[in-house]
Amino acid sequence: MKHKIKDIRNIGIIAHIDAGKTTVTERILYYTGRSHKIGEVHDGEAVMDWMPDEQERGITITSAVTTCQWQGHQVQIIDTPGHVDFTIEVERSLRVLDGAVGVFCAVGGVEPQSETVWHQADKYHVPKIAFVNKMDRVGANYLGAIEMMKERLGAVPLILQLPMGAEDTFEGVIDLVTMRQIRWDDSTLGAEFVIEEISDAYRQEAEQYREQLVEALAEFDDELMEAYLAEEPLEEKKIHEVIRRTTISLDLVPVLCGSALRNKGVQPLLDAIVRYLPSPADVPPIQGTHPESGEPISCPPSAKAPLAALIFKVSMVEGRKLSFVRIYSGTAKTGEEVYNPGLRRKEKLSRILRMHANKRERLNQAEAGSIVGVVGLKDSATGDTLCSAEKPVLLEKIEVYEPVISVAVEPRTHSDQEKMSQVLEKLLAEDPTLRLRHDEDTGQTILSGMGELHLEVIISRMQREFNTAVNVGKPQVVYRETIGRRAVGTAVFDREIAGQRHFAEVEITLSPRQRGAGNHFRSEVDEETLPAALVPAVEEGVTESLESGTLMGYPVVDVEAVLTGASYRESLGSELAYKVAASMATKEALTAGEPFLLDPIMKVEVFVPEAFMGDVIGELNSRGGKVESIEHRMGHQVIKATAPLARMFGYSTSLRSATQGRGTFTMQFSHFDRC
Repeated sequence: MKHKIKDIRNIGIIAHIDAGKTTVTERILYYTGRSHKIGEVHDGEAVMDWMPDEQERGITITSAVTTCQWQGHQVQIIDTPGHVDFTIEVERSLRVLDGAVGVFCAVGGVEPQSETVWHQADKYHVPKIAFVNKMDRVGANYLGAIEMMKERLGAVPLILQLPMGAEDTFEGVIDLVTMRQIRWDDSTLGAEFVIEEISDAYRQEAEQYREQLVEALAEFDDELMEAYLAEEPLEEKKIHEVIRRTTISLDLVPVLCGSALRNKGVQPLLDAIVRYLPSPADVPPIQGTHPESGEPISCPPSAKAPLAALIFKVSMVEGRKLSFVRIYSGTAKTGEEVYNPGLRRKEKLSRILRMHANKRERLNQAEAGSIVGVVGLKDSATGDTLCSAEKPVLLEKIEVYEPVISVAVEPRTHSDQEKMSQVLEKLLAEDPTLRLRHDEDTGQTILSGMGELHLEVIISRMQREFNTAVNVGKPQVVYRETIGRRAVGTAVFDREIAGQRHFAEVEITLSPRQRGAGNHFRSEVDEETLPAALVPAVEEGVTESLESGTLMGYPVVDVEAVLTGASYRESLGSELAYKVAASMATKEALTAGEPFLLDPIMKVEVFVPEAFMGDVIGELNSRGGKVESIEHRMGHQVIKATAPLARMFGYSTSLRSATQGRGTFTMQFSHFDRC
């Protein structure tokens, strides 16, 4: 069935780990008729968590894509991970989505990772709806969660529903737009529900919140304001229209509630997705640039426009490369050639697939607004653009994070040796946050990633999916190096190579810069001393030299390198000579500049019951952590601290034993600093 572009919704489900994203998605699939039974995360049967690692750990690791129908609309959903180690999965999903549903736990409220993903969505100007889940849990506090949204997310929540009861008495929701209450039938797994008059127990509260809702909307619409002030009856259609407009303009965030696990509140959420979140035609056309001239190009969401599509994820399925593509404008057809302007080469679309988690159906073509899987792209990677060769356009790449932790991997047997490099190559193509390097000094293969769990999952996949057994060294921290004082290095390169004499002499001065300022190179030598054409060779030598420091070979950061002196001999000075001389002079200056290591410092948030506060703070201090603040939140204390990553290995085990298994923590990279 073909849908008009205005009837398509591309949405992501975003939230903190364990807020219930996958459970919400599973219910959506069940009620839209996409799956015939409800898969549960805790049984390892969720449709969207199809990887063995996801089923075992009960968490989402890769963002899965699925398509379903609701009230004549096509809803394409990406279920994203909540764990900080897989932030890139959320980042690249948000880059291609038009709207998002933020799921919050009614007990925990806005947790650290919800904050991170919410701000990621803000960065890409993605309109959002909030769904307060787990209303049936002990300690559920709907209005408390909404207050936290205001404080922590800077959002302006628009309450569209009130819960009927909470904890074990939660039985349904009150819709403040229609002023009706909805109760679900447990015997039909929530597929059937009753819409009725609001009962007396809730009427007064409902009227009070309805008043607030209309008041908030009237500020954005003159017609509504007039009707409200004249106390005329308000049209439902008009209210929906203003909610949609203010949601898309990011002025307001509609808030709904329910309990996905108890099958309550999901159908109104689907209605809200279709009613309030934008179609690809409602968001501004994506902007690209011409690959040669750099002039801006707008890509309108129309099937008749030239093709512009972005690869936002690459996956290896049964040894074949599957690329996930968002088509912004134009039409992609099976079997046709497309152009990759970044690589300057053509690629063939062998197959176009509509995705449903790890199942797929073939399509002959896909139009603007679609999110599809493509088979047949050989060299294209995450963040690459696909377009037509006649009208090339380059879309902005996806931002990638720097890894903070690494392990050494080596094959167990001789037969694993050949397989290991092929398997790692496939995993690197899938995951842009994974890095691989070969350590010349030790001969080891070093794999770097975003955290302990990230690397654990990669190793597990190597063994499971690709039958490659590897031995893994202890996790190591990816440090940086810098210098403590100003230092000068000089070097002369005078050598005969292949019958030709090369000569260069340079003086490089290195000075420390502020933390986080990065490296900077400039030249103070005039053209009479050294021809300007040779300065880039000097810069290249300096840059290469700063890639590995003199202490332990880690990258050097926050240093200013200045070319302060040089001598030049006509006909003997070559680019090669100046590059090598600059590299030697930089190494000399690094050694003389009192180099020291910079540790990756992590932001840590620990959630603990009050009774264990003392022990937890003591444990953090012993790991070199600095406590920055302590907040009381819903019966728990939240300790915010910074700590060096090197001292945080195995922290989850110590926290569990110190809090009888009741403490949890999240950790994400903050900055590099001297410990």
